[in-house]
Amino acid sequence: MHTVNLITFFVDHHQFLAYVIIFLGLIFEGEVVVISAGILAHLGALNFWFALLFILVGGLTKTFIGYHIGKMIHDRWHETKFLKYIEKRVLNIMPHFNQKPFWSIFISKFIFGINNMVIIFSGYEKIDFKKYLKAEVSATLTWAPLLLSLGYFFSYTALHVSKEIWRFSLVILVLMISFFLFDKLVGWIYEVFEEFYDEIK
Repeated sequence: MHTVNLITFFVDHHQFLAYVIIFLGLIFEGEVVVISAGILAHLGALNFWFALLFILVGGLTKTFIGYHIGKMIHDRWHETKFLKYIEKRVLNIMPHFNQKPFWSIFISKFIFGINNMVIIFSGYEKIDFKKYLKAEVSATLTWAPLLLSLGYFFSYTALHVSKEIWRFSLVILVLMISFFLFDKLVGWIYEVFEEFYDEIK
């Protein structure tokens, strides 16, 4: 019967690849990569501080790339139907984006599936780059250690249930699904709050 030591052994012998995956993963995704890094750090397969460093560098790389992609898209294809849909989607969730870009960008980091769109949308709307960068850096410096620690906690909890690899993985899966459902609920509450706030004004 395999235990979590198999995961630790495998990742420990491919650490460089693991850190490269973390860096690249942050450019395309975020939450799953960071939580997974936290789990592996707790198991001893990765160094917590090295993982955090690669997460921050990957996140900041996405910050620069996404903004410039957004600017390029606006300059070339801003009249397409798909981009009108993206614009409508972002403004539905964050109707005060243009009035309060700092807080909209900052908060988007904590709503699953929204931040990537908001990063590109910031470039698309040509939000002041200094303000955008300040919001993204502030959010990343808060978000990265928080989710890395959450992964650490998930691993700690799962190990208390079982060290057998399949049971451990099942507990991790349940915890991650619970987290994403909670995150979706928070995102929905925020959206409702924004609509309610608009109606009051």
